[in-house]
Amino acid sequence: MAKNDYKTKLVDYFKKNLSKGYTPESLKIALIRQGYMKHVLEEALDKANKELAEKAPLLKTKPIIKHEIIDKNDKLIPVKKPFWKRFF
Repeated sequence: MAKNDYKTKLVDYFKKNLSKGYTPESLKIALIRQGYMKHVLEEALDKANKELAEKAPLLKTKPIIKHEIIDKNDKLIPVKKPFWKRFF
């Protein structure tokens, strides 16, 4: 029971700090320096990544990116295609 609780705490630690923007390598290095075993950390990191991936939303469509150039008077300026793109 204590072993599962130990790994659960590591998984929670990884999930919390990965969501804050820390890199997995920096977290592993910090924990190794504190005396944690590398293979235990890698298992916990894998489990944390899987749990975070399950919660991530699925993108079904690609976003449409539209570029427009507007002058000082809020008028749309037409964009000409480059010479080589006119043939394709």
